Amino acid sequence: MNRLLLLSLSVLFFLIGQPRGYSQQQLSLEECIEIALEQNFSLRIVRNNERIAGNNFSRGNAGLLPSLSLRSSFGGNLNNTNQQLRDGGEIELRSIHNTTTNAGLQGGWMLFDGFRAQIRYSQLEELMSLSELNTRISIENLVARLASEYYFYIQQKRLFSNLQYAVDLSRERVRIEQEHFLLGSGSKVQLLQAEVNLNADSSRLERQYEVLGAASVRLAEVMALEDLTTEFAPADTSITVNPGLVYDELLSDVRSSNALIIAAQQNVSLTEKDLDLTRSQRYPYLNLATGYGFTHNTFQSGALSDQQTWGMNYSLTVGVNLYDGRNQQRREKNARIDLENRELAYERTQQEVMADFITIFNAYSNNLRLLSLETQNLEVARENLDIAFERYRLGALSGFELREVQKNLLEAEERLLSIQYQAKMAEISLMQISGRILE
Repeated sequence: MNRLLLLSLSVLFFLIGQPRGYSQQQLSLEECIEIALEQNFSLRIVRNNERIAGNNFSRGNAGLLPSLSLRSSFGGNLNNTNQQLRDGGEIELRSIHNTTTNAGLQGGWMLFDGFRAQIRYSQLEELMSLSELNTRISIENLVARLASEYYFYIQQKRLFSNLQYAVDLSRERVRIEQEHFLLGSGSKVQLLQAEVNLNADSSRLERQYEVLGAASVRLAEVMALEDLTTEFAPADTSITVNPGLVYDELLSDVRSSNALIIAAQQNVSLTEKDLDLTRSQRYPYLNLATGYGFTHNTFQSGALSDQQTWGMNYSLTVGVNLYDGRNQQRREKNARIDLENRELAYERTQQEVMADFITIFNAYSNNLRLLSLETQNLEVARENLDIAFERYRLGALSGFELREVQKNLLEAEERLLSIQYQAKMAEISLMQISGRILE
C-alpha cells in the first residue's frame, strides 16, 4: 500500500507539476511570443527607428526636388542729417524715418551636382532596407531569448516537481523509521538521520521555489508585462527537442538567409555609395534660382516720398572645383580604405557565423546522443529506486543505501533535464542562425 501511495504521488506531481502559488493562467510559447512582439520595449524602439528610416526615404530628402520659400520683411532707419550747401546755406534734418517693406517668393533647383542626389536617394533606400533588417534581427533575438526563458521555466518547474517527490520519499522514510523505532526494530540514529535528510530535501525545495519565481519574473520582463508579478505559467510541461535538423540544409540557409551576413553585405553596399558620393565632387554643378518680389520704400527726405518696385529675378550658376589643396584625393583614398574595411568586416562576419554554426550543431548532435543515454539511465534509476525502497521497507536495505539510490535518481533526473534544455537551446540557436526561427 505504501509503495502504491508513493507511485500515485509521483505520477500526480509529474502530471500537475505546479508548485504552491502557481496555479495560474497557462500560456503557450506562441502566445508568449505574440505578447512580446506587441509589447517589448526594445523592439518597439527598433520599430520606431525603422519608421524614421522609411520617412527619410524620399526624393526631397535626397535633393532631387526643387525648393520654394516665401519671405517677407519690414525695416527702417531713423536718422538726423546736417547738409552744407555750396552757396553757404545749411540744411538740418531731424528724426527722418525711412522704411522698407519686402515680400518675395524664392525658388531653387540643383539641376546637376555630379549625381549626388541620385546616389543619396539610392543610399536612403539602402538605409531603409538595413533598418528593416535590424528590426528582423531584433525580432529574432527576442524570440530566441523568450524561448530560452520559456524552456528554462519548464526546466525549473520540472526540477521543483522532482524535489517535491524527493521530499515525499524522505517523509515516507521518516514514517517508516518511526514505526521501526516504536516497534523496537530500528534505532534512534536511523530515525534522526532520516529527519536530517528530510530537512535537507525540504530546504533544497524552498531554494528551488525561489529560482522558479525568478524565472517567472524574467519571462514576464521579456514580454514587457505591466505587472511583473502576474501569475502565469508555460502551457508545456516538458522540453521536446526536434531531432531532425539536417546539417547541409541548415548550412545552405545560413549562407543565404543569416541576418548578420546580409547586414554586413548591406554595409558594404552603403560604403560603396559613400565612395561614389565622394567622387561626385569632381563633377561640375549647375544650379537654378528664381523668384518674384515686391519692395515698398517710404522716405521723409529727398524728392521721393514713396517708391514701389516689383518683378522677378533669376540666376543660373555653374561651377566646378579645380583645386582644393588635394583634399579631394585624400577623401577618396579614405573612402576606399573604409570600403576595404567593410569588405573585411563582411568576411569576418561570415567566418564568425560559420564558426558559431559548426560549434552549435556539434553541441546539438552531442546532446541528442546524451539525451538518449540519459533517458535510458533515468529509467534504470527509477526501477532501482522502486526495488531499493521495497527492500528498505522490508528491512533488507539500510537508510544510508536508500539515500544513495535516491540521490542517484535525483542526479539522473537533473542531468536529463539539463541535457534536454541544452539540446533545446542548441536547436533554437540553429533555427536563429539559419534564419528559420520566425517560421
